[in-house]
Amino acid sequence: MTANGRFYITTAIPYVNAAPHLGHALELVQADVLARHRRQRGHPVRFLTGTDDNALKNVAAARAAGVDVRTFVDSNAARFAALRDPLALSFDDFIRTSADPRHPAGVTQLWQECAAAGDFYHRRYAGLYCAGCEQFYPETELTGGGLCPEHLVPPDHVAEDNWFFRLSRYADRLLVLLQTGQVRVEPAARRNEVLAFVRAGLADFSVSRPAARAGGWGIPVPGDPGQVVYVWWDALTNYVTALGYGSGRPEYEQWWVDSAERVHVIGKGIVRFHAVYWLALLLSAGLPLPTVVFVHDYLTVAGAKLSKTAGNAVDPTSLVDRYGVDAVRWWLLREVARVGDTDFTVERLVHRADGDLANGLGNLVNRTLTLVHKYRGGHLSEAAHSGETARLADAAATLAGRIDRALDAFDFRAATDALWSVVDEGNRLVEAARPWELARAGDTLRLDTVLTALVQACRTLTAELQPFLPTGAQRLRDQLLTGFQVGRPQPAFPRVAAEPAPFRPDRW
Repeated sequence: MTANGRFYITTAIPYVNAAPHLGHALELVQADVLARHRRQRGHPVRFLTGTDDNALKNVAAARAAGVDVRTFVDSNAARFAALRDPLALSFDDFIRTSADPRHPAGVTQLWQECAAAGDFYHRRYAGLYCAGCEQFYPETELTGGGLCPEHLVPPDHVAEDNWFFRLSRYADRLLVLLQTGQVRVEPAARRNEVLAFVRAGLADFSVSRPAARAGGWGIPVPGDPGQVVYVWWDALTNYVTALGYGSGRPEYEQWWVDSAERVHVIGKGIVRFHAVYWLALLLSAGLPLPTVVFVHDYLTVAGAKLSKTAGNAVDPTSLVDRYGVDAVRWWLLREVARVGDTDFTVERLVHRADGDLANGLGNLVNRTLTLVHKYRGGHLSEAAHSGETARLADAAATLAGRIDRALDAFDFRAATDALWSVVDEGNRLVEAARPWELARAGDTLRLDTVLTALVQACRTLTAELQPFLPTGAQRLRDQLLTGFQVGRPQPAFPRVAAEPAPFRPDRW
């Protein structure tokens, strides 16, 4: 973690051919945690997300729905933007590539810079094209008897005249950047995948499409209005166009050129676009590169990738409406593997929420506040730590550093494990010290020492929980207060397995 350096973080921008699903929520929540954590540590942060409006698949979906393309795209893009409140997101900017006036100027500028470097040429091309991926595939990359490896459908045979980018020119430079970690791809398995792709040899790739095939939808190629800029070129550029690249706005210098870290959070299906193609475009134009490309795997249902087409999409807003934002965010951060796909079920979400939040953290804070009010009238003493409370004090004191290291490695499970080590130590202290027995025995010194240690640990937990569960952390802050007084216990994390039961104080 670079001390006090600017931190620019982005998500991929999804197509708006369908409504958002839980996989989109995963990426947004992961990026949100990283942004909130850096703000908490005092870093200047800018967090960007948005939508990829200019894809041909958006046009096809609008036609299939019998709706005007602009109306269709605007409606679905609004649904992605509307995830902000239900998921408790803190993004600073939301870009729409078809509607934001910052975007076309930047796309044009980048195209012209690459053209000036001599990296374009025009030729006719015929190949196998997957409309879902919006890319051509060589036959060697198809699977299962000629199917797209991502969508498992046969690609279309397409022949057209396009502009091509000289990707092959940048193979050696890309290899050095990736091998040396100048551009860090996380986790290591994805870095190795990208290195293997580059070492196998890079072919030049198409960067435009005939405007007629796109129905005129998209950004015209500078100097060639019969072509529109290929959606992946267009989409990747959003990371700098949102900062005013091409239009002279100061945010570009502040957040792209001068940032200590430029981090892209993406799904595994688009690694080569971000860790190969995007880097080559920036090299061609002479622009700074991202510092990190963090890649998450997929969410699945019954082993199948979440997809509107497959009919297994999970609506994140509906999940939040039923189970609450804390339960949804916690499952995404606590359960989802750093490497490998993760299968979603409602039962797993409920199990995590009830086991960790209601019975674990919520119970620790509840019983602590109940004890303080029952035996000390809601007031703490200035008791020092003792050997009895040392393990809890040490766990709380090292918590921030453990979370820093975990999130620097983009390991959300490790970060939540660190939080849970303090919860476990707190509950162990209650069971070992048995404060209700100390009160009955009149051992006021030990009682005050234990209760003070518990409250201090709960306050530390609450502070460090904030990037992960901002709404839940606020409820805990409202109860734990500061200084020598605490508030009354309330159910910060009610059980979600059934309809919430009336609150009952703990046995003490």
